[in-house]
Amino acid sequence: MSEPRVITVEIAGQRYPIRSTLDASYVTELAAYVERKLQLASDAAPSSDILGLAILVALNVSDELFHARQQQHTVGGMLTDRALRLERIVDEALGDTPALRTAVGS
Repeated sequence: MSEPRVITVEIAGQRYPIRSTLDASYVTELAAYVERKLQLASDAAPSSDILGLAILVALNVSDELFHARQQQHTVGGMLTDRALRLERIVDEALGDTPALRTAVGS
């Protein structure tokens, strides 16, 4: 693992030194994402202070994370179900083939 380094990002006009082992361009991309979300929250609630906006952003990003996890779980379950169905089809096909039963010694 690489050594942590300080990457300075700017969000809402404030500079933040971030100590990280992550790639600097990735950290910058994360900061840009947060900046966009903060701007959207500010547009939706222009009278909110920066802390209130930060809470809104945290809730929105958490919601995105939870939805992504749920979608991943759902897709994973669907793939598992399909794999099990395919396995049953293959097992049935192999079990119903006399030549294969003879070759296997059944």
